[in-house]
Order: sequence, then structure tokens, then C-alpha cells
Amino acid sequence: MGFFSAIKKLWTPREADAPTAPAAAPQDAALQDAATQDAAPQDTTTGAPTAPGAQDAPWRAELARALRQSEPRLSVWLGHVLTGVEQADDTLWERLRFLFAALETPEAEAEAFIADFRRWLAAMDYRYVSDFRSELQYRLALALDLEDEEDERNRLFLKLTEGLARTREQITGRIDALLASHGRIDAQFWEELEEILIMADVGFEPAMQLTGRLKERARKAGTDDPAAFRDLLREELQDIFRAPRRIAAVTPPEVVLMIGVNGVGKTTTIAKLAHRARMQGKKVLIAAADTFRAAAIEQLEVWAKRVGADFHAKSAGSDPAAVAFEAMDVALEGGYDIVFVDTAGRLHTKVNLMEELHKIRRILERKHPGAPHRSILVIDATTGQNALSQTKLFNEACGVDEIVLTKLDGTAKGGIVVAVAMQFGIPITFVGLGEKMEDLRPFDGGDFALALLGVGREEGRPDTE
Repeated sequence: MGFFSAIKKLWTPREADAPTAPAAAPQDAALQDAATQDAAPQDTTTGAPTAPGAQDAPWRAELARALRQSEPRLSVWLGHVLTGVEQADDTLWERLRFLFAALETPEAEAEAFIADFRRWLAAMDYRYVSDFRSELQYRLALALDLEDEEDERNRLFLKLTEGLARTREQITGRIDALLASHGRIDAQFWEELEEILIMADVGFEPAMQLTGRLKERARKAGTDDPAAFRDLLREELQDIFRAPRRIAAVTPPEVVLMIGVNGVGKTTTIAKLAHRARMQGKKVLIAAADTFRAAAIEQLEVWAKRVGADFHAKSAGSDPAAVAFEAMDVALEGGYDIVFVDTAGRLHTKVNLMEELHKIRRILERKHPGAPHRSILVIDATTGQNALSQTKLFNEACGVDEIVLTKLDGTAKGGIVVAVAMQFGIPITFVGLGEKMEDLRPFDGGDFALALLGVGREEGRPDTE
């Protein structure tokens, strides 16, 4: 469940191509109830009821009819809710309340969602729908536990495809030329393919491994036809990115240790992960254990306030392990669901850095057995092969459970994703596709392979939906 403790299920499962007949009756009933609710709506600033008869505004019946007749997709429903709304005003809040009432969300939780969003709008100084619509849809997808809904997945795939445009030009443009110049897949073909992969920042060893795996796949398929190569590559990439299942259950609070060198976007990644957790209904604490870098604590505190997470820190220069120690006391006493612990990234003193990380891990384990439950390494896609060396260093020194790859949008070095997955086998869980909160998204290896090759989801994954 997301932000809300209860909602009426009005969306069909992802596997279905269309809403089923049995779902129509409860959907209609919920919308009818929302349109004819007896309770007087609340004033958006004082919490007091509005003038009598306000609940009978014609838009309620019109919106109920539009929602009832539309596809059960979040973007479509939000489009109806925002019809005629140009800016954040009372009309927007009333229409959102109507949607939440139709979904039978608890009123207090609906009001909390709206209040939280209004605070964010004020902090960002956003006023017009065009400025915040995408963020609102992202928040709703998380809050309603609909991020895996097909429409939302397609929206993410489009953004991923756009973000990989330069990398796709680097790889697929050359592969197209390779296929056009060969009548059959032969030894010369494989040599040229290795060069293409190395130039795309896949790296020498991963390029050799990938070429070898593709040779074996082509042999098993019994083909040397260049026309079949794209499908072979897509299938191989999807296998490479297939992440193993992991047990997510932990004794709260879940403790996440954030590691990575300076400049990779670790601070904003923490903020984005905290934002996701908040929208999923979790109580979040951020601990500033990077006490070395100038202004690190202040920057993280600003982000914590912006995303509505609680914050714990000591003065600059303090012992990072002491910050972690105190943060765990706060988290355990305060009933937090998740704690993000920031750490220093001064790679030029890597021996001291790794000793410091080990000390923090020991403290966390002592205070909360099993912690840290996840160690997440943040790497920058634009650094290419440097990201590989950073992954190797941190993994050998303190262990890495997951990788977040930032700045994937606009880089021509997206081949590093393939290299990391092949060389270390560490799951890539999120990718950064922009600067907004909504631009940190779960990594789907199958979709990444399709976007990298310029293949649509419907065309490339007909049997997986």
C-alpha cells in the first residue's frame, strides 16, 4: 500500500488489456457516492465548511460522468480532474478531494496528501498546472501504489528512451552500419562489434564477454543472418539485466547506507529516495554523516525540509560514526520506517574513507542488528569507465548491495550500465533521468534494453506483459 491506508481498487491489473465488466459496478458506485456526498466540503485555508450548496457544483456530476466513461488509467483520470484548471487554487483542491472520495481514501489522509503537495508548491514557487502536473502524477502513482500501472510504465519508458538518445546514437547507429555492411554474421562481424561496444563505454572486458555470449546465442539459434542480430542482442541484454529476487522484509527502521564519491549526485539522490518513501506513506529520517565536505550538512538539511523528511546532524567535523549512533537512537525512539545515512566521498583519502565506512557499519549493526540493510552506491553515468573503478573500489572495501546510476539523461556513455551489470552483477535499482524529484525511477532492465535499441515496449516485449 502507498500513502493511503485504504483505497478502492478501480484500476485493472497490468496483465489485462481492458477493464473487466465486474469492475464497472463498484467503480460507478464509488463515483456516484463522490458526486452526491452529503458532507460539506472544507475551506482550503481554514478547514471550515464552505458556503451551503457548494457541494452541488455542476462540475461534480460532469467529472463523475467523465471518469466513469474513461479508461482506467491514472493519466487519463488526472486529465479529467485537471480539465479547466490552470493553476493551484481552490478548484484544484476540490477536484482532487473528489478523486480521493471516489477512491474511498480516508479523508484525513487525503487532506494530508493535499497539504503536503501545497507545501511543496510553495517551496518551489510553482503556481501553474504546466509547472507541476508531472510531479502531481508521480506523487499520485506512488501514493495510490500505481507506479507499476501500465500507463505509468509507458510514461517512464518514453522518458528513458529520450534520456538514452545520445547513447543510442553511439551504439545503434554503428550497429545499423555494421549490419548493412555484412551479408552474414562472421568473424569480421564479431570483431567490429567488439570495437563498437568498447567505443560506447561498455569497456574492454565486458565487451569481450558480451560478444562471446552473443556468439553462443547465435550458435544455439542456428543463425548467421544479420537481420536476426537485433533480437539476439535485445534478448541477451534483458538476460544480463534480470535482477535476482531479494527479501525486502526487515525489522523497522530499514537502514540505508548511501555511499559514493563527491560530485556524483549523492545528496540529491538521497532526497529523491526520501521523497519516494514519503509518498509511499513512510516516516523518513535523513542522517548527515558526511561531516567532512564543506556545506554538505546544510545542503542535505535543505533537501530534507523540501521533501518533508526529518533530519539529524551534528556540527561539521564531528565523528561520522557518532552521527550514525545518535540517528539510530532517534529512529528507534521515533518509530521511523526508514533511515538514509549519508557518508563522505573523499576518494583521494580512500584508506581513511573506507575505515570510516567500516566504523559506521559497525555502529549501525550494534544499535540495530541487521543494519545497514542496504548499501547503495551512487555513480555518475557521464564518467564512463571511472564509474567502473569506483564500483570496484567500494564493493571490495565495504560491499555494495545496489547501484543508483545518475545523470543518465543526455549522456553518450550509457553503455556503462551494461558494463556494471556484467562485471559486478550488482543490481541497478534506480536511474536518474533529470533533476526533478520524479526523475529518479526504478530501473527495469528489459525496458532499458528496448530503449537502448530504439524498440517500442509493445514490439519488444509481447510475451512479458
